[in-house]
Amino acid sequence: MSVCSDARARFVDDFGGTPDGVWCAPGRVNLIGEHVDYADGLCLPMALDHRTAVAMRRRVDGILRLRSAGFPEVDVTVTDLASRAVPGWAAYVAGVVWALGPAGFAGADVAVASDVPVGAGLSSSAALECAVALALAELYGRATDDTGRAALASACMRAENDFVGVPTGGMDQQVSLRGRAGHAMLLDCRTGQVRHVPFDPAADGLTLLVVDTAAPHRLVDGQYAQRRRAVEDAARQLGVAILRDVEDVSVLQDSLTDEALLRRARHVVTEVGRVRAAVDALDAGDVRALGPLLDASHRSLRDDFEVSSVELDSAVDAARDAGALGARMVGGGFGGSALALCEADAVEVISRAVLVAAERRGLPQPRFWEVAPAAGAHRCDTA
Repeated sequence: MSVCSDARARFVDDFGGTPDGVWCAPGRVNLIGEHVDYADGLCLPMALDHRTAVAMRRRVDGILRLRSAGFPEVDVTVTDLASRAVPGWAAYVAGVVWALGPAGFAGADVAVASDVPVGAGLSSSAALECAVALALAELYGRATDDTGRAALASACMRAENDFVGVPTGGMDQQVSLRGRAGHAMLLDCRTGQVRHVPFDPAADGLTLLVVDTAAPHRLVDGQYAQRRRAVEDAARQLGVAILRDVEDVSVLQDSLTDEALLRRARHVVTEVGRVRAAVDALDAGDVRALGPLLDASHRSLRDDFEVSSVELDSAVDAARDAGALGARMVGGGFGGSALALCEADAVEVISRAVLVAAERRGLPQPRFWEVAPAAGAHRCDTA
């Protein structure tokens, strides 16, 4: 049964009757361009076919009732949203209501189902936010064309930043709402403009393999916020508004005396360059050229930005040693998932090598998914 069917079934079980509709939004994996979104950089994510679905029905009594398998039931009043004191997972739903402030909203029943792995670095939180945002937009008459979706993504980012308290940069929400099947999405985080870049690894006999290391991916423990502050501090010391304005690495070495700030800034500047090179490769139809760029990205994230982990390094190194064309950690880091570009007939060998490496090191057993670029958020029923 699909997650959309699961969400509808949960709604009927928990609330009775039928929802006004069911909407779903995808998780994402970022091909390249990590930890640059909050520096107004460039990134190249793609939407996944792993999705979160919400079944929603409007209420008129000011109550917001939220249900999801494996999580506590939460009931809050609409007036409670002003205090931003909604607990746990429910804050991601309530935060979107708070950020969008749809005219006429007076509560809702919401049931959630998902197959986006939580804690794997595939942006389960953005998938939930974007499914809720699209549902609210359609139910309350907000625009849902591409311009409207860009605005919805901004509201979801504000929900996560200001309501939940996680300082993410907005890439996840943009691709969850605006992704396109068969394409990666070049996102300019300064302007919000996107370009859909054709990307079909299967046509070249390749597979994208996501490796969930099973090490919890956590952004609320302060590490992510520390990296973001370092990027902002480096920009101030360089006398620029934001690191996107720096293109020459030598400028960093001439101006930043703090070694940690130098390394953080160097990652951002070189990663934006790698995104440009990746887009050039895809435009030229040379998918295999992504491999060395993935490797370089991981080294930068590991050594300069210091957001990798023993689990991620184990997966990346084992995949490369077993024949992957390139591999890197993805997402915020400190756990979560890695991505490997593989020859399709080598996936089994590479997966086995990653499993063996984890076992030898006493690490959690990884999980694997073969992924391809999927569509963005949409209504997934006709109710």
